[in-house]
Amino acid sequence: MITAVDSNVLLDVLGADPIFGPASASALRTVLREGQLLACEVVWAEVAGSFVSAAAAQEALKFLNLEFSALTIEAALAAGLAWKAYRKLGGQRTRVAADFLIGAHAMSQADRLLTRDRGFYRSYFKRLSIIDPTSP
Repeated sequence: MITAVDSNVLLDVLGADPIFGPASASALRTVLREGQLLACEVVWAEVAGSFVSAAAAQEALKFLNLEFSALTIEAALAAGLAWKAYRKLGGQRTRVAADFLIGAHAMSQADRLLTRDRGFYRSYFKRLSIIDPTSP
């Protein structure tokens, strides 16, 4: 089983968030027991912004057994189409946002996505299986 992970779950754990950290850490342990854990370059970039250096970020992400998985052409195109649907429905973002790239990556390169932002992904990536660490 391949699980892609969203930035919010990683930041919960790496930042020791008192509200979401324990549930996110537990979910990470569970998905790692079930298979591979990966994230696209967008997630790596978002998480890296919380560290003093690229080396520190890379060390922390490797410690979590997170694999780097670049977007494929198909995922990038799917992100653009999802963004187009969002704009058609009145969405205000004028550039392809990180969440569209993360969702498209998970949909095309993983079996599921571990995220706390389930509403957004369920709206624009209906075929994507979502795991929310805060849901029972």
